[in-house]
Amino acid sequence: MYSAGAATPDEVATDCRTDSDKLENCEFVDVQNKANSLGPNERVTSVTDNCGVSTPATKSFSGTASATRVIQLENGFGVDGSTKLGSSFFEIGVKFNTQEINIKRDDTTSSFSFTRSDTVKADHIAFFMWSHKRTDVSGFLRATYKEAQDGKTVFFSPSEGATSVHVFYPQLLNSGTPDGRLWLRNVQCGTPQANGLLNSTKSVRSEPGFGEGGANVTDVEIPLSDVSIE
Repeated sequence: MYSAGAATPDEVATDCRTDSDKLENCEFVDVQNKANSLGPNERVTSVTDNCGVSTPATKSFSGTASATRVIQLENGFGVDGSTKLGSSFFEIGVKFNTQEINIKRDDTTSSFSFTRSDTVKADHIAFFMWSHKRTDVSGFLRATYKEAQDGKTVFFSPSEGATSVHVFYPQLLNSGTPDGRLWLRNVQCGTPQANGLLNSTKSVRSEPGFGEGGANVTDVEIPLSDVSIE
């Protein structure tokens, strides 16, 4: 007896992700969406050290801020854009691309580089943080198999009507660069936060969001209109 291999939602997701030849089609079905949500908090410049100095200092910062479409299946796997499912995510993106909100539908990266001078507080370290704006579209997968299993050809993952599959479409400015929040973060020297940053300047750290760093951290948002984009 032919088995489509779609007995469980995980197997459906795997077949969709790998573009199994058992499939007639696999598509993402959107259920709900939220515009203007913020992505990960990322440090986008090197750390500038003004520790042990009793006066503020003007320092030059250079960095690159970027955003990429992210697909989150329940098992954490991504999806190649050339698959049936990858094509479905692109088509859903067309639906949410409007005159008011321009979104990035494919999986290429949009970015901008900048250089600017800003004030590092006395006895502080400083760096720029970035969190891109995105439209979060959630839903489920619907797979149609070429051959029936247990009398059915259509299966869902994780279930019909679910909202646990997410696609995060970066929102773009009219220039095509990513929209988001850019801010200068000053951290008091001698604190665990500053010591951790100084000891890990070449590695990726998870950083708190804007205004969430605590008493030893000062965040100042920089409007993107004030940034000289290179």
